[in-house]
Amino acid sequence: MTEAAGPATDPLPIAQALIRCRSVTPADDGALGVVEDALRPLGFACHRLRFGEVENLFARRGTGAPHFCYAGHTDVVPPGDKGWTDDPFAAAVRDGALHGRGACDMKGGIAAFLAGLADFIEARPDHTGSVSLLITGDEEGLAVDGTVRVLEWMAANGHTPDMALVGEPTSRARLGDIVKIGRRGTVNMWITVPGTQGHVAYPHRTDNPIPRLGRILTALGALHLDDGTGAFDASNLEFTAVGTPTKATNIVPGAATAQLNIRFNDLHRGEELVELVRRTVAQIAPAARVEARISGEAFLTPPGPLHELVTQAIREETGITPALSTSGGTSDGRFLIKLCPVIDLGLPNATMHKLDEAAAIEDLHKLTAIYARIIRSALG
Repeated sequence: MTEAAGPATDPLPIAQALIRCRSVTPADDGALGVVEDALRPLGFACHRLRFGEVENLFARRGTGAPHFCYAGHTDVVPPGDKGWTDDPFAAAVRDGALHGRGACDMKGGIAAFLAGLADFIEARPDHTGSVSLLITGDEEGLAVDGTVRVLEWMAANGHTPDMALVGEPTSRARLGDIVKIGRRGTVNMWITVPGTQGHVAYPHRTDNPIPRLGRILTALGALHLDDGTGAFDASNLEFTAVGTPTKATNIVPGAATAQLNIRFNDLHRGEELVELVRRTVAQIAPAARVEARISGEAFLTPPGPLHELVTQAIREETGITPALSTSGGTSDGRFLIKLCPVIDLGLPNATMHKLDEAAAIEDLHKLTAIYARIIRSALG
């Protein structure tokens, strides 16, 4: 571990300014302006890109190779109605931590990157290559008008990166203990089994869809998708809701519904899993309808230079060697992987999406130093 005096640029005020923007997805409320204001004095060309209702920002310094891209999001999930110790958008500092919605997911990470970037450019204003930021306001939402659309714009305008780092909160027990080198794919499906509504006292005039749905759930629950791979856990199907439109106790419903999610590894493609579910459902209830939305395919960044520079930066700043993982939810890395190698690295994630979301101030400073080392290794 290399002794470090800490970052010259403090990420805390940047993180506080970001948290004070009530950017509940897809709202922006000035969050991208905070990022842009930090980048323009550093010599970045900034492009505001609005698609649908979503504001996005792409900023780049330099035009040469290698092109290193940092990706993140300023939108956050709703804070909930009550239960916070502090106003979730006050960016309170207490007990050595910054509190607020987005503190770890992922306004704190963006602030750390901006601070580390400022330190790097001050030390190396004549750096080789180029560095860019892709900051979206549509990661916590449908992810339709955010990173996907910005990547299309980037490709059309000559901004394809050579490597990318996503600042999602990946750490578990301590900062830097886990980086994500891939993510599982995810697909949501909705099953509707039709029937004939009627009075329960006259069953011969009805067609109850619930027993058929029950058999469908049993059959789908018995599917064995795989046993996992060297890089991924086994794929998993989970039911997330079951229901009927009726509320009364004496009505046979006219339909029964279920929804499910499959998190799958790179042995599968989303469309293949959708077809598997449709075939299984059709065998039991031919008239049933299955709708699906594939949010992303499984992906993996093979070992290479990006792994090495990220691992080395963490080791030099923290003294630990991170575990390389594909666990957890998905990220916008699922879109970036189509253009270049990508790794996710960010703050500890224990409080993300929870009440009293927080990031330790010490972790913000250490992450700033880690990001600065990564940029320095990538660009020289």
